[in-house]
Amino acid sequence: MKLGLVPKIIIGIILGTLIGQYMPTEVCRLVVTLSGIFSNFLKFVIPMMILAYVTMGIADLTQGAGKLLLITALLAYGSTLVGGTFSFFVADNLFPSFISSNVTEQLSKVAGVTLEPFFSISIPPILDTISAVVLAFILGLSLSALKGKTIGDTLYGTVKDFSGIIDAVLTHAIIPFLPLYVCGTFVDMTKSGKTFVILGVLWKVFLVVIAMHFILLFVQFMVAGTIGHKNPFMLMKNQIAGYTTALGTQSSAATIPVNLECAKANGVSEQIRNFVIPLCANIHMCGSMITITACATAVCLMNQIPIHLGTVVPFIMTLGIAMVASPGAPGGSIMTALPFLWMIFGKQLGDPNGPICALMVALYITQDSFGTACNVSGDNAIAVVVDKVYKTWIEK
Repeated sequence: MKLGLVPKIIIGIILGTLIGQYMPTEVCRLVVTLSGIFSNFLKFVIPMMILAYVTMGIADLTQGAGKLLLITALLAYGSTLVGGTFSFFVADNLFPSFISSNVTEQLSKVAGVTLEPFFSISIPPILDTISAVVLAFILGLSLSALKGKTIGDTLYGTVKDFSGIIDAVLTHAIIPFLPLYVCGTFVDMTKSGKTFVILGVLWKVFLVVIAMHFILLFVQFMVAGTIGHKNPFMLMKNQIAGYTTALGTQSSAATIPVNLECAKANGVSEQIRNFVIPLCANIHMCGSMITITACATAVCLMNQIPIHLGTVVPFIMTLGIAMVASPGAPGGSIMTALPFLWMIFGKQLGDPNGPICALMVALYITQDSFGTACNVSGDNAIAVVVDKVYKTWIEK
C-alpha cells in the first residue's frame, strides 16, 4: 500500500525527533547535511515556481487581473494585521499569570544553538523571491492584456511550457523528498535542545499561541465558506495535507506544491489558485505575526519591559510589509523582524545581535512550525474568497 504525503510527513517528524534524541551526533549531522542540500535546491526552485505559477495564473484571468491582485494583497495584509492585534490582546491578558522573570537565564542557554552539517552545497537562486513576484506580476498582467495578439501568444506558449517543466520538477524532485527535509529540521531542533528546554519552561505560552492559530483559522474558513458558499468544515478537512506539510518544513514557500492541491480540492479555479497560493505564501503572514507578537509580549514580561497597544500596532503594521517574501526558509519571519524589534524593546534592548533578540529567536523557532501552518492554511481561505469574486465577475 502506497503511503500518502501526510503519513510520510508525520513519519519524518517522528523519525527526526527520535534520531535527534537517541542517535549519535554524527548520525544527526548526516541527516542535517542531506536535509540542508535539499533545502538549498528547494530555495533555488522556489523563485522559478513563483514565476511560473503566478505568471500563468494572472495570464489566464479573463478580466480584472489588476483588481484581483489588489483584493488578494489587501485580504492578506488585513489578515496579518488582525492576527497580530488579536495575539497582543490575548497575550497581554493571559501571559502575566504564568510568566516570571527568572526563566530568562534558562532560555538564553539555547538561543542561537544549532547542529552544524558536515558540509553544504551552495545553490544560489537565479532570482530572489521578491524579484520573482514582481517579474511574475509584470509578465502576467502583460500576457493577460496581449493574449490573442502575436507577441502575446508566443510568450504565453513559452511561459506555459516553462510552467510544465516546473510541474515535473515538483512532482519528481521536490515532493518525494519533502519528508527528508522535515526529518532534518526536527533532528536539528531536538539535538540542539531548543524544543525541550523552551517547551519545558514556557509550555503554557506555546499552548496559548497554538490555540490562537486554530481560532483564527476557524474564523477564516467560516468566513471563506460563507462567502464562497462552501462547507467550511470540508475546507478545513481539505487543508490537512497543507497544514501537515508546513508543520514539517517550517516554510510557506516549500508548502506551495501541496497547498495548490488543497486549493484544487476546494474547487478553486486553476487560474486563481495558481496566482493566489504562491503570492500569499510570500505576503500572508497571519500565523507568524501571531507568534512574533506573542513572543515579544512574553519577552517583555520576562524582562519587565513595558508594552502597550500604542507600540505594538505600528510594529505589526511595519512588519506586515517587511516580512513579505521572508517565509522561504524556516525562521525567515523572525530573522526579518529582528531589525524592527527596537520598536517594542527600545533602542538599547532591541539590538538585533543582543541577548533579548537572541531569546526572541529561540522562543519563536520552537513555535515556527505552527505559525507557518497557520499562514499557508489561511492562504486557501483567501483563495476561496478571491475565486468567488472572480466567478461573480465572470457571471456578470
